[in-house]
Formats: sequence, structure tokens, C-alpha cells
Amino acid sequence: MSRVLITGANKGVGLQLAKQYSEAGDEVLAACRSPASATALKALPGKVTVLELDVSKAESVAALKAKLGDAPIDILINNAGIAGPAPNKQSSTDMDYEGWMETFNVNTMGPMRMVQTFRSNLAKGTNARVATITSQMGALDLNWPVFYAYCASKAAVNKVMRMLSVDLAKDNIALRLLHPGHVKTDMGGPNAEITAEESAAGIIKVISETNASNTGTFLKWNGQTHNW
Repeated sequence: MSRVLITGANKGVGLQLAKQYSEAGDEVLAACRSPASATALKALPGKVTVLELDVSKAESVAALKAKLGDAPIDILINNAGIAGPAPNKQSSTDMDYEGWMETFNVNTMGPMRMVQTFRSNLAKGTNARVATITSQMGALDLNWPVFYAYCASKAAVNKVMRMLSVDLAKDNIALRLLHPGHVKTDMGGPNAEITAEESAAGIIKVISETNASNTGTFLKWNGQTHNW
């Protein structure tokens, strides 16, 4: 049994990750901003603890650390993320700069806060792994001039996590970046290619195969290598 800490676990892929890990018999620490309204998450069977967390706030991350103490964590999944400002407000002609900063705070600095804060917990874990959910929209080889704030935040988290993978190897912690696919969620829309269930199942399989030999790599949800 693994102890898995998941951010943004109240809906979409995060909820499915919590559900599938729980069904497999793992202990799930399911974190989200508003536990009181996380009805579906609280209804999950198994060993699931719903915890309050806003990855954009240092004090919230610190409060979660104080709550968990030195408990070992085997898997950390940085899933929490936002799309950023309205599409017409993150373009080449108009940018909501405060919204852009918020997007960076959640999508880029949030995962870094989590890794820094819970590194000692991961170092005590068994076969410790970190998975950060990124996006193909952050890949530099895709020339799509849309969603400037969102794409920039994902490109940045890719670089940050790649650097972290080198440092974390000193503590025998492996890390991977994962594009979840075009998923039928609030962000992906109803016409997306795959369901949250399919995405989560693929992500879990990739995480299970993560180790020192492949740390720092960027993959798609189905295990295929993604270009940077």
C-alpha cells in the first residue's frame, strides 16, 4: 500500500486519481481548496482523507505540512491547476497581467512549493515519486499562439520540474511530467478526446513505472514520450 498525496483532487482527473488509488487499496491524502463542497471526493470509499489546500498560498501549504508532520509520502501528484484569464485576455493583443501572475502562482510555483515542503516526507517514503501534471500546451515545439498565460505557466513548470528531478535524485526521489491528454473536464470541454477515468488510469500506470532510470522525463498519459 502506498500513501498518495494529490492536489486538486475534488474534480476531473484529480478526483479520478483519488478514486482509482483508493480502489486499489492505497491511502489517499486528497487535497483541495474547498473540502466542504467536495461532495464527490468525500463520498469515495476506502482510506481517503480530504484535506484543505490552496497551492497558491504558502501559508496553506505550510498548514498542510504541519497537519501531516513527518509522515512518509510515497507519491506526490501535483494536479492542481487553472486555465488562467479568459482566452481574449491572454492573447498577443490583450493580457490580464494580474491573471497571468495568478496562473504562474498556481501552475508553476504551486508544484514547486509542494515539492520543497514535502521533500522530507518523500525522502522517508517507499519508492518515492513525484508526478506533475503539465500540458502539451507548454511544449516549445508546438507553435500554437493561444492562451499565452496558461502555456507560459506550463512551459515554466516543465523546466522547473526538470531541474528538480536532478536535485531530488540525491534523495532517491524520481519525478516525471505528464500531459494528461485532451480530457472531458471543465477545462477540456465535452468534446475532448478521452475521459477523466482513462486519463487517470494511464497516469497511474506511468507513475508505477517511474524510477531513477527515467526521472525527469516528459510523457503523455498513455506512456508515450512527449517532445519538450
